[in-house]
Amino acid sequence: MTQDHTAAPDAPPASPAPWRPARTVAVILAGGTGTRLGLGIPKQLLKIAGKPIIEHTLAVFESAPEIDEIIVLMAAGHVPDAQRIVTDAGFRKVGKVIEGGETRNDTTRIALDAVGEGDVNILFHDAVRPLVSARIVRECVNALWTYSAVDVAIPSADTIVQVDADDCITDIPVRARLRRGQTPQAFRSGTIREAYRRAEGDPDFAATDDCGVVLRYLPGTPIKVIDGSDENIKVTHPVDVHLADKLFQLAAAQAPRLTDDRSYAEELTGRTVVVFGGSYGIGHDLAELARGYGAQVFPFSRSTTGTHVERAEDVAAALKTAFEATGRIDHVVVTAGILEKGALAEMDSETMDRLLNVNFVGPVTIARHSLPYLQQTKGQLLLYTSSSYTRGRARYALYSATKAALVNLTQALADEWAEFGVRVNCINPERTATPMRTKAFGEEPEHTLLSSETVAQASLDVLISELTGQVIDVRRPPGEPAAVVPTQPGARDDEPSKLSSGAGV
Repeated sequence: MTQDHTAAPDAPPASPAPWRPARTVAVILAGGTGTRLGLGIPKQLLKIAGKPIIEHTLAVFESAPEIDEIIVLMAAGHVPDAQRIVTDAGFRKVGKVIEGGETRNDTTRIALDAVGEGDVNILFHDAVRPLVSARIVRECVNALWTYSAVDVAIPSADTIVQVDADDCITDIPVRARLRRGQTPQAFRSGTIREAYRRAEGDPDFAATDDCGVVLRYLPGTPIKVIDGSDENIKVTHPVDVHLADKLFQLAAAQAPRLTDDRSYAEELTGRTVVVFGGSYGIGHDLAELARGYGAQVFPFSRSTTGTHVERAEDVAAALKTAFEATGRIDHVVVTAGILEKGALAEMDSETMDRLLNVNFVGPVTIARHSLPYLQQTKGQLLLYTSSSYTRGRARYALYSATKAALVNLTQALADEWAEFGVRVNCINPERTATPMRTKAFGEEPEHTLLSSETVAQASLDVLISELTGQVIDVRRPPGEPAAVVPTQPGARDDEPSKLSSGAGV
């Protein structure tokens, strides 16, 4: 007897098949022309923090493990520019760089054709939102397991008013239920394709928002909203360029920690590390740490080797010594620096020259002489700033100014030296316990200071990472034991007050 499979009238509807996408594709929408910025090039090609905006954006999706493929929809006439950026940066996930359409609708349709058939997760993201976070990307992709459409938005801090044609208020919606939309917008491929298929039959169809297309043409389809971030700004107006640049400057990059001592030894054994300012404090601790993992370390300083970092002949001689001894230089670290307090108007010329020469001319001189060696090893230059770089402080005017200059130097050289494969980074520790800090500021509560060993460990992690052009904040972890300020052997009271650069003044 044949079994009757007809469902009873009151049987529940069959559950939809579980979503099993073949891959996840990020579509980077880069069709803008920069008209509102008053530029001669598309805004996505404008450089901020040393790189084109689109390169920052692509880097986020390139590094996201949830993303399998990236497609770039570029402004007409600028596909070669985008392709050049992709090639130079070595982005492996970018499968296509193609020309976008005249409208956002046209561009989405081109993107859907480029993605192809099959069940796919698709994320649409504005190329000029370079500060999108890995967290946002991850949550968008994860939400697609449950929802077929996902948006990113943040609460509105401002009251939103609705006006008529005469700019008179007609309504003031309840702010608690309002959100400001961002990107990415994520979809199951079948959902966004069906929404656009239905939209084709509407002669009045025009949209700048893909979730809006789903909302209008697939009513009843839940669109999940995940939390965006205030930093995920869209670079549209001139002020946005300055804001984005500052946000990148303030962003705290993190270098990955290796799992055990053996891993550090594998990375550092046989490498040559040159440390300018390596006789005490952070420089000394870093030298000892690297040496313990098998690196050949050459510390130089005024007090131990007579090396003045502002003198080109001293720097050249130091680098030559290290190179002739080992045949290579992999890392050059500059912790040398001085801090002398006082009002600028009251400083004598000798003090000003000393501050500027040691804190800025010195690192510049070291950078110039280090490049030929670092080119050979694809190595790294590591500089140190201070928390004062974000805001100049009274009685520390020149110190603060030189620390800000080192941040700009880091970002500029990272861009300039990228073609040589040389990385440049900058450590920004909070106030750090060093002998010279005590000399400059006297006794301070130990629980408020970062240990120099912690900064040295973070510095080592940066040296063996692939980071470049980054300012890496180092903060005292919760529960870290109070820092103990060591005594500097032979410190003389008549010496200028000195600090390891990056002491967090």
